[in-house]
Amino acid sequence: MPTESGDKQTIQKSSLIRLCDSWMEAVAQGFTCDRHEKRSRFIILFLTALFLTLLIIPSPQFLSVHYREGDIATSDIRASQDYLIEDLLLTEKKRAEAEGAAPFVYTLASNGNIELVRRFDDALDVVDDASLHGEAKRKAIVAVLGVDISAQEFAALTRVKQQRAFLSDLGRQLAPLYRQRIVADRGHFAADLRHGIVVVDEATRQDVAAGDYSASIDLPTARRIFSRTSLTQGGAPHDLELLKGVALRMITPNLSFDRNGTDAKKSEARAAVRPVLFKMKRGEMIVRVGERVSSEQAMKLERMFTARNSTPVLTGLGIFGLILVLCYAPYRFGRKNIRKFNPTNKDILLLSLLTVANFAVLKLVSTVSTAMGGLFPSIDTASYFYLFPFAASAIIVRIILNSEVALVYCAITAPLTGIMLNNSLQVVVYALLGGIVGAHGVRQCKERGTIYSAGFKVSAVNMALAVCFHVYNDSPLSLQPLYCIIFAFLGGLINAVYVSGTIPLIEALFQYTTDVKLLELANLNSPLLRELMIRAPGTYHHSVLVGNMVEAGAEAINANPLLARVAAYYHDVGKLKKPQYFIENIRDGENRHDKLSPSMSALILISHMKDGVELAKEHRIGQSIIEIIRQSHGTSLINYFYLKAKGLETPGTPPVEERDFRYPGPKPQTREAGLVLLADCVEAASRTLTDPTPARIQGLVQKIINNIFIDGQLDECELTLKNLHEIAKSFNQILAGIYHQRIDYPEPAYKEKTIAKKPEDIDSEPPKADAGREDAAAKGGAEDLRRLGMS
Repeated sequence: MPTESGDKQTIQKSSLIRLCDSWMEAVAQGFTCDRHEKRSRFIILFLTALFLTLLIIPSPQFLSVHYREGDIATSDIRASQDYLIEDLLLTEKKRAEAEGAAPFVYTLASNGNIELVRRFDDALDVVDDASLHGEAKRKAIVAVLGVDISAQEFAALTRVKQQRAFLSDLGRQLAPLYRQRIVADRGHFAADLRHGIVVVDEATRQDVAAGDYSASIDLPTARRIFSRTSLTQGGAPHDLELLKGVALRMITPNLSFDRNGTDAKKSEARAAVRPVLFKMKRGEMIVRVGERVSSEQAMKLERMFTARNSTPVLTGLGIFGLILVLCYAPYRFGRKNIRKFNPTNKDILLLSLLTVANFAVLKLVSTVSTAMGGLFPSIDTASYFYLFPFAASAIIVRIILNSEVALVYCAITAPLTGIMLNNSLQVVVYALLGGIVGAHGVRQCKERGTIYSAGFKVSAVNMALAVCFHVYNDSPLSLQPLYCIIFAFLGGLINAVYVSGTIPLIEALFQYTTDVKLLELANLNSPLLRELMIRAPGTYHHSVLVGNMVEAGAEAINANPLLARVAAYYHDVGKLKKPQYFIENIRDGENRHDKLSPSMSALILISHMKDGVELAKEHRIGQSIIEIIRQSHGTSLINYFYLKAKGLETPGTPPVEERDFRYPGPKPQTREAGLVLLADCVEAASRTLTDPTPARIQGLVQKIINNIFIDGQLDECELTLKNLHEIAKSFNQILAGIYHQRIDYPEPAYKEKTIAKKPEDIDSEPPKADAGREDAAAKGGAEDLRRLGMS
C-alpha cells in the first residue's frame, strides 16, 4: 500500500507538472502575442513608409514651377544639389561644326567603261536571238542598253559583222575617259573637293585609296571628247558612226555624289561630339525673384526639373528604404534604452496616421506657398516655410503619450521633413528644435492655455533660428529677414491652433485621455459622479478621500497626480448598479449580505469592477481610467467572505477555493493603478479605527501596505520600496488631517440654565417645553433628510 509520504510526493509531482504545463502554455501564448504584435507593427511601418514615399517623391525640391525663357521668376531659386549641366547651345554649335566639317561621300564605278561595253555585248546577243523579231527585238535592246535607239541605229547594230572587234575598239575609246573620272557637275565637285571628299567603291562600299581627283571631267566634256573619236572596226563607217552616237548617250558619270553616305558621315561626326558640360554647385543662385528668365537660366532650371523627374522609380525606392531605416533604428534604440518608451500597437497606429496626415498638410502648404510667390513676388518663397506647423505633431505626441516618445518621434520626422522640402538641412534643424521645444512646453498641460504658451515658446525659438540662418547664409540686408522673423513668430501660434483643434478629435477617435480631458473628468459635477453622490453617497465620499490620498502619493513619487486622482474618483463607480450591497452605503442598519451565501456576496462585490468598466465605456471616460478601474483591486482576496465560507465548510462538501474569492485582476500595471489600490485599502481600513490617533494611523497604514506587498499585488507595477515609504508618509498626513482631534464645544445656553437649577440632576430629563422643542427639531430634521433622499 502507498504510504502517506508517497502520496504527498505524488501530489507534489503532479502540482509541479501542472505548474510547468501552465508556465509553458503562458510562454507559448506570450510568443504568439509577440509574433502578432511584431507582424502588426511591421505592416504599419511598411504602409507608413509607402504613403510617406508617395508624399515626398513628387516634390523633393522647392522647384515646382516649370519656367521658360522670358518668364518672370516668382521666387529666388538656388541649386538644391550639385548638377552637371549640358550647355545645349554650345553643344549644338560644336555638333553643327562637326557635321559641317564631315567629308562628302562619292561613289566610284571603277569599271564604268567595262559596264558600258558589257551592255553593248548583251545588246548584240539580243540581236542574234532568233526568237525575237521586229519591234519586240528593238524594245529588248533598248532595255539592255538603257537608252532609246532609232530604227537606223537598230539596223546599224544588226549589221555589225565583227562583234568582238567592235567591242574591243569601243572599250579602247572609252577607257581614257573613265580613267579621268567623270562627274556630273565640275563646279560642284570642285567645291566638294576643296571641302573634302571620301571616295568609296560602288560595289564593295570600301574606301578607295586617295588619288588625284583634280583632273576629273564633267559629263559634257567627256561626251565632247568621245564625239571627236572614231570607231574603225567591226562594221561599215556609217554604221559605226550611228553606234558611236548610241554609246555617246550611254556615257554616265562614274564618280557620283552619295547622298545617303554623306548623311551617314555627318551623323557619325555629330555623334562623335560629346556634350559640353559645366558644373552647377549646390546653393548657387540660379534666378532671383522678379527677374526675367534668360535662356541660360531656363536651361539650368530645365536641367533641375528633368533631374527631379528622370528616375522616379529609383528615387522612390531610395526614399522608401530611407524611411524604413529612419523609423526602425530610433524605434529600436528607444525600446532598448529608454525606460518609458513602450508604445502599444494603438500608439503606433496613432503615430503612423499622425505622421502621414502631418506630411500631407506640409505638402499642401508647400504647394500653396509656391503659388503665393506669384502673388507676392517681393517675398521669397522660402520665407513662407517659417509658417509651416513643423512642431505640431511632436506637441500632439507629447500631450497624448509622453516626452520620450515625442523625442524619438522628432528624431524620425525632422530628417524626413528636410528631405521633402528641398533636402534642406535648415528645415531639419528648424523642425527638430521646434518639435523639442513645443513638446517640452506642454509637459504639464493641465489647461488649453498651456498649448498656446508652448506655441509662444516655439515662436521664440523659431525667430532665433530665423536670425541665425540669415547670418549663417551671409544673405544681403533686405526685407527678407524681417519677413522671416514675422513668419517664424506666427508659425508658433499656428502650431498652437493646429494642436488645439486636433487634440479633441484624437481624444474622440482613439479614446485617449489627456491631462485636459482628465481635468474635465475631475469635475465633481460630472454626470456620473453626481449620480454616484446621490445613489451611493458613501462610495462617493470614499472615492473623494481616496482621490485626495492618491494625489498626495503621486506627487510624492513623481507619478501623474491628475490621472491618479481622477482614476480614484471613478474606481468604484460600478457600485452604482447595487449600492446597498456595499457597507459604506447601508443607512438603515440592514445588511443584505446576511441573507446571501458568502460566495454570492463575493460574486456581487467582484461584479462591481465589470460594472464600473461598462459604465466608464458608456460615458467615454477614457482607456487609461478604464484600465485602472480593472486593476484597482488587483487579484486581492475578499477576506471576510472567504473566512465566512471556510467557517461554513462541512465534511463531505467540496472545499472552498480561494480563487473564487479573489478579484479577477489584472494586478496594477502602472504606478497610478498601484496607488489607487493602496489608497482604497488604507482608506477603507481607517474607518475601523476607534481612536484614530497619528500613531494608530501610521501603524494601520504600514500594516495594510505590507500585507498588499506580501500578497504580491504590486509585483507588476513600478513601485519601489522607496516609493512605498513615501506613499505611506503622504497617506499618514492625509488621514491625520481627516481624523484630527476636535475640542468639545460648549452646551447651548438654555441647557446650562436647566442644569444650574439642580446640580445633582445632571442626567435628568430637561423641562417638557424644552423637550418638546427638541423633539420637534428632531422630527423636522428627519423629515428634511427624508425629502433629500438620504433617509
